[in-house]
Amino acid sequence: MLFGGMALVLGGLSILPQTIFAYRGDTSVKGPNYTEERHAIMTEAFKKNDYKSWKEQMQGKGRVIEVINEGNFSRFAQAHKLAEEGKIDEANKIRQELGLGLGGSKGNGFNRRNQ
Repeated sequence: MLFGGMALVLGGLSILPQTIFAYRGDTSVKGPNYTEERHAIMTEAFKKNDYKSWKEQMQGKGRVIEVINEGNFSRFAQAHKLAEEGKIDEANKIRQELGLGLGGSKGNGFNRRNQ
């Protein structure tokens, strides 16, 4: 029983970081708040440079809401567009410029030097 319990705990711990830090700039990863409806609204907000709609959908969650504001949203939307086009390096450069580090060089979200 002890080994079974340990296996469950270790299995849960291995999944947890992937769930918590799913997005981190990769538009192909669906975050924990993903729904088709929300995705459509967010996509439209990025296309129309609609900060208010984006902020409403964010519901005050995440560090991004502390960094992105009406003044720099268009730059953030540009980074999103570049990422969707597969121009990840360019998108990440903008994200870093905005103060949205990508979890350091480890890529796992735990090393948050750049944030």
